[in-house]
Amino acid sequence: MEIAATSTEYVRVTAVSKAAGSTINPAAPPKFAFLPSSVTDNPVTEDWLTGEWAAPHARILIGPNGGIVTLAPGEYRVWLTWAAGLEAPVYRTGTLTVY
Repeated sequence: MEIAATSTEYVRVTAVSKAAGSTINPAAPPKFAFLPSSVTDNPVTEDWLTGEWAAPHARILIGPNGGIVTLAPGEYRVWLTWAAGLEAPVYRTGTLTVY
């Protein structure tokens, strides 16, 4: 995904939890982390930002006009996690280029 630094919009990631073939609706909101591409480590606690569910997507509003975070121009790895019963999956979901 590419986004202008002056744009405010949702970053969406398709995310579905299943148990025994049935979809689970997680009660806890998804969390996102945006780490510069140069960072190779997993996100740490303070990197995570709370998003929301808009099935089948996890989404978070970013940008200067009411976004959860405003990102400087650059390339970021997008991470996603959520609580799913006893599990807490953590995924690197792709990249985001801010220009």
